[in-house]
Amino acid sequence: MAVFLLVLLQGTQSVYIQYQGFQVQLESVKKLSNLEQQWLPNPRLQAQSLVPSVCHHPALPQDLQPICASREAASVFQALRTMANDDCELCVNVACTGCL
Repeated sequence: MAVFLLVLLQGTQSVYIQYQGFQVQLESVKKLSNLEQQWLPNPRLQAQSLVPSVCHHPALPQDLQPICASREAASVFQALRTMANDDCELCVNVACTGCL
């Protein structure tokens, strides 16, 4: 299981996820899922690229863009989506065990 750190910034009340050296907002990861569902990339562009097709979406949140330069972009995006959908992973639910 990957190690990650969540930081709640008091000034902006934003939740950040740190994973494999990347720090992204939880809201950005939620937008990522929506973009992937609605984005139909050009098949020629997708065949030429080794990065996930959502990396070519013009509305990709800015804090997710550096992930596209990573060789592990697809697996990083998958891990972030999994964390964003699991309250225990995020330690949001106080009833969860194992949260930091």
